[in-house]
Amino acid sequence: MHKGRLEAFTDGVIAVIITIMVLEMKVPQGTDFAALAPGLPVFLVYVLSYTNVAIFWNNHHHMLQVSERVDGWALWANMFLLFWLSLVPFVIRWMDETDFAALPTASYGFVLVMASIGYLLLERMLIAINGADSRLARAVGSDLKAKLSLSTYAAAIGLAFVQSWIAIALYIAVALLWFVPDRRIEKII
Repeated sequence: MHKGRLEAFTDGVIAVIITIMVLEMKVPQGTDFAALAPGLPVFLVYVLSYTNVAIFWNNHHHMLQVSERVDGWALWANMFLLFWLSLVPFVIRWMDETDFAALPTASYGFVLVMASIGYLLLERMLIAINGADSRLARAVGSDLKAKLSLSTYAAAIGLAFVQSWIAIALYIAVALLWFVPDRRIEKII
């Protein structure tokens, strides 16, 4: 099966997710800079979420560049990834409407954990169909970076119940870890 449809579908879904995220932001009630202040926390979470979605898309793009084929299992793994990414606008709004309460902040981390698992499943499915000696398999190796990200997200989920800002700081740390495109794959390309 050719990978082009998977790429095109993913691009479309991610474009919709990003559009929904910005549409969920509330317009300020005033006309001066002070009117922007109440919306600043959710705007910053929007920036973080936009960055996270962009990181998943960017790495997805690179992963498919070094893959020759996809199969039905890869399609389902991709749908699993996109399902969890589609929940990002929901958890952003929930965090905003609850003033970043513990459960919504932890839920944001849970969505990121599940999206990460979806990405790893897709990666494993692509390696399975393209071969253990494929360019993708050689590039990702044991994928320590992904495992570190998952464990950081998991820690952030628990820490959200201690202090929400600690969890958010950890979500930012993981985004910073992935902000530069995956150089392991860039070297192969």
